[in-house]
Amino acid sequence: MKSIISLVSAVTVMALMAGVACATPSTQIWIPSTDIQAYKTVHFGFDTYIKTATQDNGTQEPTVTNLGLTTGVLPWQKLQMEAGLDYRDAGGNHTYPLLFNAKIGMPEEALFKASPALALGGYDFGTQQDVSDYNIIYALAAKTMGKLGRFSAGYYTGNDKLLLDLAGNKDNHGILLSWDRSIPEISDKLWLAVDYQGGKNSYGALSFGAAWKFAPNVGVILGYDIYNESFYKPTATIQLDIDF
Repeated sequence: MKSIISLVSAVTVMALMAGVACATPSTQIWIPSTDIQAYKTVHFGFDTYIKTATQDNGTQEPTVTNLGLTTGVLPWQKLQMEAGLDYRDAGGNHTYPLLFNAKIGMPEEALFKASPALALGGYDFGTQQDVSDYNIIYALAAKTMGKLGRFSAGYYTGNDKLLLDLAGNKDNHGILLSWDRSIPEISDKLWLAVDYQGGKNSYGALSFGAAWKFAPNVGVILGYDIYNESFYKPTATIQLDIDF
């Protein structure tokens, strides 16, 4: 585990030293994907998560908004890397809003014919110890199965001081699963996805949604997130993605 942490940390430091001004990693609806931004492509993301119900006592959880930039930093086809910087706001709370991420990986068939896509990365690396440093590290593999779509599976771990269940017990790891597919039978602009992040912490959720490409470099995702712990009420999400 220490070697994985060291590798991801090194990737992040390399990206920042290279002068990258970068967003959340390339994702499905909620979890990371094996997709990586192309070299020198700058990706702007605006994500908002709106609670669709109040707590049992009538309390309304805040809307979370995330602004970020992500860019590809390696020029090779078979080994790719992206790095990013987020500014996250939760109901007007701007305390320690900066979060960093990085991802390195290979596309499908990079190693050999029929080999899966692979990715190793980390996200939500915050600036304040045990306050915003969720430090989630993950590994993913993905394979496209023809018309069935693409299936992904992986695992994550994070800061056991922050990733807790409601009883305050450590709950800082779990599986990552997803399915996604373009729907050319309806339109080449339409894409559907379902993903799952394990755990009863605040990250654990089942999410699903659809995206529409308004232009080759502009897309909007509409999704819905149902959290594994029912204390966290579901959220509707709108995500705007623009590539430059």
